[in-house]
Amino acid sequence: MKQNQEENIELSVVVLCYHSESFIESFVDQLIREIESLSISYELILVANYNKNSTDKTPEIVKNIASNHPYIKELAKEKEGGMGWNMRSGLSAATGNYIAVIDGDAQMPSSDIPLVYRLIKAGNYDLVKTYRAKRYDGVIRIILSKVYNIIFSILYASEWSIKDINSKPKIFTKQAYQKMELRSNDWFTDAEIMIEALKLNMKICELSTVFYKNERRSSFVGLSTVFEFIYNLFYYRFKK
Repeated sequence: MKQNQEENIELSVVVLCYHSESFIESFVDQLIREIESLSISYELILVANYNKNSTDKTPEIVKNIASNHPYIKELAKEKEGGMGWNMRSGLSAATGNYIAVIDGDAQMPSSDIPLVYRLIKAGNYDLVKTYRAKRYDGVIRIILSKVYNIIFSILYASEWSIKDINSKPKIFTKQAYQKMELRSNDWFTDAEIMIEALKLNMKICELSTVFYKNERRSSFVGLSTVFEFIYNLFYYRFKK
């Protein structure tokens, strides 16, 4: 879809590309095809922030992708935090009326982006997200996810139950995003988004998705991440 870069952007999609390397190219190609089926103005924000002395080739690859697409922005800075810092830097660069965020490792299908966009428009929601109805990432990760969601439900009980706090893509209106006070620099940012949405009584909807196994690299979620996440669930609930 041809678009004037000065026109009002309807949809911004933030793609978290950390250590995605060569397979980010095929994922972006798929994502472009999916979004262009919507016939709307859009921008992709490819976040490839890196650690000092890293051998990750993603920043270079992402820069090359962006140089060939006027509606793609690349962010490649030395990291000042973890996944949350990456996500927040991408979200802050988004200018669309609707802002979506998705991981760039293809565990979550690019075809989810048109689905969440159409749903947030049709239902006049503030936030729409997926939940992983089918998962192929291993028994341990599935059990951990269930534990996270049970603890979240107990601590942040509401009239509306969140099925899967960490699932993406998430999409929200620009107005909803601007009301959120996101501060987390680590893996807790997905949960922080949902905590803010509930606190602000936003209109939320979830739809099912499939979560595929990452055949290209091992997970970045380790034991320290598990303890960090559970600690943050309690900290955010009881902080003054």
